[in-house]
Amino acid sequence: MPEMTDWGYTGGSAGEKWKNSGLLVSRIVRVHRERFEAVCEKGFVWALPKAGAYFRGVESVEFPAVGDFVLLQYNGAGESLIVETLPRKTLFARSDLNTRKAGHGRVSVEQVIAANFDEVCILMSLNQNYNARRLERYAALAWASGARPAVVLTKADLMEDKEKSAYLAEAMRLAPGARVFALSAVTGEGMEEFRAFLESGKTFVLLGSSGVGKSSLVNALMGEAAAVCGEVREDDARGRHTTTHRELFMLPGGAMAIDTPGMRELGILDADEGLTAAFSEIEALMGRCRFSNCTHTSEPGCAVQRAIHSGALDRARWDSFRSLTKENRAAKRKKEAVKQREKNASKREDRPRDRAYKRLGDEA
Repeated sequence: MPEMTDWGYTGGSAGEKWKNSGLLVSRIVRVHRERFEAVCEKGFVWALPKAGAYFRGVESVEFPAVGDFVLLQYNGAGESLIVETLPRKTLFARSDLNTRKAGHGRVSVEQVIAANFDEVCILMSLNQNYNARRLERYAALAWASGARPAVVLTKADLMEDKEKSAYLAEAMRLAPGARVFALSAVTGEGMEEFRAFLESGKTFVLLGSSGVGKSSLVNALMGEAAAVCGEVREDDARGRHTTTHRELFMLPGGAMAIDTPGMRELGILDADEGLTAAFSEIEALMGRCRFSNCTHTSEPGCAVQRAIHSGALDRARWDSFRSLTKENRAAKRKKEAVKQREKNASKREDRPRDRAYKRLGDEA
């Protein structure tokens, strides 16, 4: 039977208080529409969220996602019930600004991708898929999640060593503080180094657009066809959305990998700390300006503009930072507006009930 410590569970007061309740600590390994596959000490089970726990109209309820640890009401004869989502140590979410009803009747602008991971592996393939600005966006979101990013340049067999070295150097510059790998799941190039990076007991979430080789990498690490792979169009190097759900795999060495569907759009959401970490050299420059309220446009003594003019700072990177910062502010305003609307709606719903209670009290 599975040991939950092998699946990354380290305990905690929220889980320990239920030890004698008959509930089991479990981990969500797959989400398929409204059904969840979880692993617990009894094995792998299918489960549904308990209505009384998740459909009460309470904003603070965290709906389960892949990687979450949950408390499970086990049913050996059928589907079990998920009664609580335990506190998350890390969370990867993206802005979903076009959605008013984000599943299960709860208004939200946040779409949870995965939870409770230790590293975010940003995958880009060494063909037309590689995009510097997208890499910066992913790196900011990775840092904002609470985990450390790693950049994985896939399909290294398609490129000569000299070109490959240039891409590796650029990725290190665009994602400061991140480990950078170049590998090929086809030839095995770089795979030994990457396997050594996947520490036993740790969880790694794989992020990237369609066709970058996330599922191929999972299969290479698993040593079998565990994830379905799709073809890539030759004209634009874009892949088809083969992975349609998020799934957590236990790798042979004891590490865990979360495979996710390809995402062409990944909106920034509440990523202040992530932007600071992803653009640390720009943050340092902004602190050296002559004026504390410098707008970094035309003020004398602006360290940012001085660095741009001298070539020390790439203007495209500065423009990317400004664009992501603006997007982040807009997403935060949108999130606060949604919260306020939910709060106001809740008050309106409570007023008739309060008046009814008052009337009953007066009659009594």
